Amino acid sequence: MPYHFNDFTLDPDRRELRRGDALVAVEPQVFDLIEFLIRARDRVVSRDDVLAAVWHGRIVSEATLGSRVNAARMALGDNGGEQRLIRTLPRKGLRFVGEVREGAVSTQTAAASAGARPSEGPAIAVLPFTNMSGDAEQDYFADGIAEDITTALSRCGGLTVIARNSAFTYKGKTVDIRQIGRDLGVGYVLEGSVRRGGDRLRITGQLIDAVSGAHLWADRFDGAANEVFDLQDRITESVVGAIEPTLHVAEAERRRAAPPGKLDAYDLLLRAYSLRYQFTPASMEAALDCLDRALALDPDYAPAMAASAYCHALRHFQGWLSPTDPYRERAVARAWRAVELAPGDAQVLWMAAFAIWNMADEIEPARELFERSLAINPNSAMALVLGGWIEAMRGNQAAGRAMIERAQRLNPRDPRGWFASAALAICAVLDQNFAEAVTWADKALAQNRRFAVALRVLIVALVRNGDRERATQVARELLKVEPEFTISRFLARIPFPVESMSKTYVETLKAAGVPD
Repeated sequence: MPYHFNDFTLDPDRRELRRGDALVAVEPQVFDLIEFLIRARDRVVSRDDVLAAVWHGRIVSEATLGSRVNAARMALGDNGGEQRLIRTLPRKGLRFVGEVREGAVSTQTAAASAGARPSEGPAIAVLPFTNMSGDAEQDYFADGIAEDITTALSRCGGLTVIARNSAFTYKGKTVDIRQIGRDLGVGYVLEGSVRRGGDRLRITGQLIDAVSGAHLWADRFDGAANEVFDLQDRITESVVGAIEPTLHVAEAERRRAAPPGKLDAYDLLLRAYSLRYQFTPASMEAALDCLDRALALDPDYAPAMAASAYCHALRHFQGWLSPTDPYRERAVARAWRAVELAPGDAQVLWMAAFAIWNMADEIEPARELFERSLAINPNSAMALVLGGWIEAMRGNQAAGRAMIERAQRLNPRDPRGWFASAALAICAVLDQNFAEAVTWADKALAQNRRFAVALRVLIVALVRNGDRERATQVARELLKVEPEFTISRFLARIPFPVESMSKTYVETLKAAGVPD
């Protein structure tokens, strides 16, 4: 008899676990564990009960049992919060706490259940790094790197990270990455190695799609063997800084091919991310439509609220919204509501902060939100860039520059690197180093020719650098990106806490022929 819970169906006869219409791949022991917990859901089952039912009394290690429980949770989208299905009671055992319906279920009920809540975000396992040096004493260092990366990744909002004990059951074993993905219920696996040569250490890491086996990211790090802890910290922050955005892009691409009629709130959020990366007026409008649809499915979905506010902020500084549209009030309200619903989600906090800075009447609270975001995940490159941008605009360009430069070190190949380059151009203008500002603005525009912030700061730097002819050409390009641009409208919508900066923009934009 099938069991139905949330949007899942477990069919013991067919030995199938489905989420909606999609078959969920689980190994046999994990399937047996889920079935046993569901059948015994009216009571707490002990470790011995589980061993008797699933392993038929055979003794297995705590690590093996723990890995199977974690794999069951991952297969069921159990995040330990509101979507908890398997509860652990310390020193007592386990209990399945989901609401279960037995027998046939109507198509309408299943569809309603499927659309009622968002799917989980990307899930990753960090495998123990391989010690390639032949020196057993380096094992502690290799294990320490994997542990630190696991801890740091767990601070990234919207990312599920398998516990160290489960991932470390694969230490010293040669197992296909795709099998590990199935065992642990993850879509991504991070693996690496440590090699010592004399007084030097080389560490490599690679992120692999556990479904296809494709390599998504790889890097290597070198350092002195007598500075292992500094090297460990540097590797950890660099890996986390690069992997977080890589996973979001990979997930967005993975979900983009999903049938439009079967999208849940999380699918729609990822589609919005993919559209936002295109950075055109049409793609931004389509992204907001996806987010509105996500919020129609789940009105309290904080990541979609924050992403909506953030998209409005991007359109706001690009001049892609009508001044008569009351979008600012709606977007700021969504930003604050997202913060209220997810005060511990680092990504929600920095997106909301950027929206509040750009569009709220009271902008100073944005700084506190950025600080809270970075306290949770200090290795978020985008939080560092946008927070540094705001510090620079407030006149604290030294502090802002340090944050932006750290973001660049964390993720030197960031596909959104044009944000950091334009922010450094603003820092250079504040320092009155206009030649440097031209260099950074050109770098930003080489990545994104439509980025209005970079076009505007380039005009300022060119005029101050004495190249008025080119400044006039760039001004014409700016007016193609934002046809309705005028200096007065610009000053009315963009916060300029530093009065001298506002005056500089007015004078140079006028000199380049931009309309008043």
